[in-house]
Amino acid sequence: ESVNLLLSSTGQILRNEVTGQVQMNTKLTGMPECKFGLNDKLVIEKESSNMRKPGVEIDDCTFHRCVRLGKFDADRTITFIPPDGEFELMRYRVNDNINLPFRIIPAVQEEQGNTRVSINLKVIANFSDKLFATHVVIKVPVPKNTAKAKIKNSFGRAKYEPEQQAIIWRVKRFPGKAECMLSADVDLMPTTRAKAWSRPPINVEFQVPMFTASGVHVRFLRVYDKSGYHTNRWVRYITKAGSYQIRI
Repeated sequence: ESVNLLLSSTGQILRNEVTGQVQMNTKLTGMPECKFGLNDKLVIEKESSNMRKPGVEIDDCTFHRCVRLGKFDADRTITFIPPDGEFELMRYRVNDNINLPFRIIPAVQEEQGNTRVSINLKVIANFSDKLFATHVVIKVPVPKNTAKAKIKNSFGRAKYEPEQQAIIWRVKRFPGKAECMLSADVDLMPTTRAKAWSRPPINVEFQVPMFTASGVHVRFLRVYDKSGYHTNRWVRYITKAGSYQIRI
């Protein structure tokens, strides 16, 4: 899954959606029929009125040409005879009840005289403490006329990169439910132009294995073959940042 987010400086969600892809890798003998099931809200409501876990409202599904669309239109069943090797079975979109992997709380203060900017950032991982995010990169913009930045951060590595006009904070492994802080005192060079800083948004990159922001998960994958041979099935989830931005 790919998570897209635009958050206002006051923490209001301005845009939020998840786009998902189901990638398959099949190595099956013959041409067996397969049935694939997600925790689709419409399917679960049909199957049981006594739901412990409500399903996810899945929008805008598109399928590989091997999927029997008539069957899906009739009862939301995903039935197909897969080609060999890797292929994309389906794409989908989810707009509601998204569990954002990271909550980021910025506080930016520009001192009078345009000589210094103070930045404080709190980052909270919203996923399970049994999981880790990897390749976390948080790009915190600073003014063009930055001379130097004194940075303190609770873990990972952070440094001012002039060519990007930003403080780049990298964390290789970010534990679930962890909180971390970054503070920076940014000294500015004198400038003849008293143009206000435009305050571009913070950009975040990450990957969270075995997590879905939408809550979508695979309920079953069944292989129907007349010979009844044994099949090995496995599922791997990964969620990454799409356009994940927080205004300051």
